[in-house]
Amino acid sequence: MPKREVATRGSILAPGQIFCPVGRALDVIGDRWTLGLIRHLLGGPLGFQELRARTGIAPRVLAMRLRALAKRGFVSRADGARAPYVLTERGRTLEPVITAMARWYLRDGLDELQVDANRFSGTSARSVLESLPFLLREERAAGVDLTFEIRLTGLGGGVWTVRIHDGACTVREGFAERADVRYTAEARVWCGVALGLSDAKAVHRDGLMSKDGGREALDFYFHQINRRRDGAASSPAAQRQSRARGAAAPRRGVPA
Repeated sequence: MPKREVATRGSILAPGQIFCPVGRALDVIGDRWTLGLIRHLLGGPLGFQELRARTGIAPRVLAMRLRALAKRGFVSRADGARAPYVLTERGRTLEPVITAMARWYLRDGLDELQVDANRFSGTSARSVLESLPFLLREERAAGVDLTFEIRLTGLGGGVWTVRIHDGACTVREGFAERADVRYTAEARVWCGVALGLSDAKAVHRDGLMSKDGGREALDFYFHQINRRRDGAASSPAAQRQSRARGAAAPRRGVPA
């Protein structure tokens, strides 16, 4: 028989006796991998190996987490061993939570935690591209309808379509039916620009990245992990001031 949690007058309550919506939600959601997997499935159905490639989770651990997610009603899978995993309606209810967590980390958590952005220089282009919806500057994207096509060569390369439509961003693999702006670069170079490790104008001037189409620039619409050229993190206060200046005086159509 499980041991009952009994509170006595003046004693400290046990966690299970305290109604904490955040704590209870975490009891249901589970460990860190739960939200990470659901985040990737928000973009569409994915197979086991695709989830492995995106998360780096060991096969045995991934299989356990997916079974747990299915048992809790967050994901489902059509019949067949090779059928992809899809989010259920319950799983999609976590989208606002995941979006808020990702945006906090990218806009504030990195500053406070003094994370070294240079260690992400080897990040795959796909992971950077699929993070763009979390990096969107809503104040600049409102009322905008733009389609970018990103053509990347080398390790991690491929073709992606990034669409900004009235304050929201979607990313999918493949060529755009109609691109307003097209970028072509080596994947390593483009990742450096997207993460703010390289200056877009300098990279374009040096011939490392080409841009065709209109004058609208991708980097104008997204937050970047700004770092000084020596690789050291600028102070959180300086970064906040820089962001405030950018928000106060937005420029449209800045060429990369």
